[in-house]
Amino acid sequence: MSPRLQFYPIFWCVTGILASYAQECGRPVIVENRIVGGMDTVDGAWPWQVDIQTESLGHICGGSIITKYWVLSAAHCFPNPYEVSSYIIYVGRYQLNGFNQHQSTHRVSQVVIPTGYTDPQSGKDLALVRLTIPVTWSDYIRPVCLPASGTLFPGGMQCYVTGWGNVRDNVPLPGAGTLQEVQVPIISQSSCQEMYQTDPMEQVDILYDMICAGYQQGGKDSCQGDSGGPLVCSMVNGTWVQAGVVSFGLGCAHQNQPGVYARLTTFSSFISNTIPELHLYGRANQNWGERAAVLVSCLSTLLVLLQR
Repeated sequence: MSPRLQFYPIFWCVTGILASYAQECGRPVIVENRIVGGMDTVDGAWPWQVDIQTESLGHICGGSIITKYWVLSAAHCFPNPYEVSSYIIYVGRYQLNGFNQHQSTHRVSQVVIPTGYTDPQSGKDLALVRLTIPVTWSDYIRPVCLPASGTLFPGGMQCYVTGWGNVRDNVPLPGAGTLQEVQVPIISQSSCQEMYQTDPMEQVDILYDMICAGYQQGGKDSCQGDSGGPLVCSMVNGTWVQAGVVSFGLGCAHQNQPGVYARLTTFSSFISNTIPELHLYGRANQNWGERAAVLVSCLSTLLVLLQR
């Protein structure tokens, strides 16, 4: 066998290993110095963020890219999940009212929501949105990681919410409408439940499939228009994993009324059953298993070549 012919198996091994590492979730290429509290983001810092609009209403919700074909959002953003023709998904978008050189536009082919969903305060406020054509990966368009059921987001963990929602109650994002970020701590289930019981006129049950984030004194929160967007947390290895989906709150940033999110660890089976090809962060490190298989195959090929 000529040396030129021997090159191809080696080349296949190298490209196979590289392909197995392609598009790792939760790893932005463009990194900013994170600023605490309601600030403009840097373009590309949150490359999974999407803008969900309808032809008649414009911007209605946010969402996050989880695979080339799928976006994660909230069920209440799709009051009729069987009628999807009016929805437009913008990926790679930075400003609602400015020029977005990195964005692409997508239509929706399918929306899948959990059986039994009725309204946000009753839980199950999650939507998996399938695009008609896949996104194209770039420095500005990348997926976020979703957690396996055992992933922990303890009380006090500092996370971020991003979106184009109102900056205060009934006050829309001004000017060019630059994507906003705010840092908020996770609030334990028991503490959140206690906060939402302080006002006898506006009590809310914090269900098992909800997770809270914000401050007891208020001041920093998601708001109307942020619905469906991601609450993401940086794990010990620097990977960004989405802990929740913006679901509801009583007003915005009010005392004892922190933001309530769909808790993604409770939806791992629903997500995996709908999108079998999606690997959840923390589940037996399936990505490493695939890479190891490719590596073993490559080593076997190289050993055979060396013996010739």
